[in-house]
Amino acid sequence: MDESSTRTQWQHFYDTAVWQRLRRLQLTHEPLCKMCLARGVVTPARVADHVEPHNGDWNKFRLGALQSLCFDCHDIHKRRIELRGYSSDIDEDGWPIDPKHPANRRG
Repeated sequence: MDESSTRTQWQHFYDTAVWQRLRRLQLTHEPLCKMCLARGVVTPARVADHVEPHNGDWNKFRLGALQSLCFDCHDIHKRRIELRGYSSDIDEDGWPIDPKHPANRRG
């Protein structure tokens, strides 16, 4: 199942009063994008993102940890991490910082 049909399948979760309240609280408590801040960039957050994908599990959806992200970090950067299993962020020397990155695996 592709991402768009999955999102449509669970869209009713995002239309609930429970989610609207959780989203509002998350963005109030963390108004800046967590991933941007980690890179030293200050960006307003617009998305309350589930740290661990809920995959349609109502309990994970309601009770799972949230983080505040901007649209780009949510739709591009986090999506890449979920697809690849690692981040491509690099340090000041140009080396990948994620221990899960293939360059950091010991052979």
